[in-house]
Amino acid sequence: ILPLVVCSLVSGAASLDTRSLGRLGGIALAYFLLTTLAAAALAVALGFIIQPGVGAGALNSNALGLDDAGATSKETVDSFLDLARNLFPSNLVVAAFRSYATDYKTIVRNTTIGNITFEKIPVGTETEGMNILGLVLFALFLGVALKKLGPEGEELIRFFNSFNEATMVLVSWIMWYVPLGIMFLVGSKIVEMEDVILLVTSLGKYIFASILGHVIHGGIVLPLIYFAFTRKNPFSFLLGLITPFTTAFATCSSSATLPTMIKCIEENNGVDKRISRFILPIGATVNMDGAAIFQCMATVFIAQLNNFDLNAGQIFTILVTATASSVGAAGIPAGGVLTIAIILEAIGLPTNDISLILAVDWIVDRTTTVVNVEGDAFGAGILHYLNQKEMKEKEAELSEVYVEAVPNCKAEAETSPLVMHKDQAPATPSPCSVDIESKESVL
Repeated sequence: ILPLVVCSLVSGAASLDTRSLGRLGGIALAYFLLTTLAAAALAVALGFIIQPGVGAGALNSNALGLDDAGATSKETVDSFLDLARNLFPSNLVVAAFRSYATDYKTIVRNTTIGNITFEKIPVGTETEGMNILGLVLFALFLGVALKKLGPEGEELIRFFNSFNEATMVLVSWIMWYVPLGIMFLVGSKIVEMEDVILLVTSLGKYIFASILGHVIHGGIVLPLIYFAFTRKNPFSFLLGLITPFTTAFATCSSSATLPTMIKCIEENNGVDKRISRFILPIGATVNMDGAAIFQCMATVFIAQLNNFDLNAGQIFTILVTATASSVGAAGIPAGGVLTIAIILEAIGLPTNDISLILAVDWIVDRTTTVVNVEGDAFGAGILHYLNQKEMKEKEAELSEVYVEAVPNCKAEAETSPLVMHKDQAPATPSPCSVDIESKESVL
């Protein structure tokens, strides 16, 4: 995934001029933000309507045979500051394998008789996992810098383009094994569960509410947004993306789906390579509509499970926190579960019940990933349409300004007496019909 993300972003940013890059980037970020916020609002509304946690107070991890998830003590502010720190990695080689994370060290102070004070001090650590945010930002700036170099940067741009095309050829080979891989991936998850029927029946309302939110957002909201911009049939656009959606359903990973998504959206839907290879890697990192639905639904479920009434301020906090934290959610299986703890800490809910979410995450995470990649695909389609529309408008303006040169017939007749045209005849109906390639002789 790392070579594809870096090479596609560098080649995409270098192929666009600075003005188009800024305009398309602004539209893409606005689209990602608004769709994620709409997804979070939809999940909260469905949570209050269906109420998946009401009547499920008897559920606990021990009854379902689950291990308690360790309660996280990470502060919400530190979680968002970690995102900002990861945007600017100190070492690009290390960023390919590890990312920055804040941990806490407890020290003992004031150890007098009968009085012990514990103080929690934040400590910077590195966790296993690719720092995709820092690599994306670096690749974008590198592409813009190579574009500014002009002829000197063309050699390196061609290298990244060739590297990207070679990666796509490898993807086309791997796609032959997708059906077999899907069968084993789904089967292994089912075999790992001790009692699937008990889990599904106990958390059935939560599973139903989450999948319903994904169906509504992916089947109604996103197609309506695409239709509003392009006035085209969104479902015919989705038909060309069956393979990426199948891969997303099987792998539960937006990053693993990225190669097949780029290949299919270019070949089947005709999206410009400059658009797809610029916007899809960014979307796989920051656009998590399905994760926002999953996180908000899980938060409402845990609140209802603990008989915790959410007020308007806490609902607003859930929406903002879910939208912001989904940006940093890793595009890997169960990546969104870790960000639920951030939302729970933000509104003061206990994090012990996250183990219940983990128990059925292998089911919900499949539709979550499908909605994530669908939002990226529609974003690329909208940007492609807007870019084509702007190009047509520029061509129309140029055609209006262009005036075809017409020979001056009057000036043709009033020529010098020293110059005479051999083909000129006095009986010609119009001087404009004179042969253009007529030869002249100077007397």
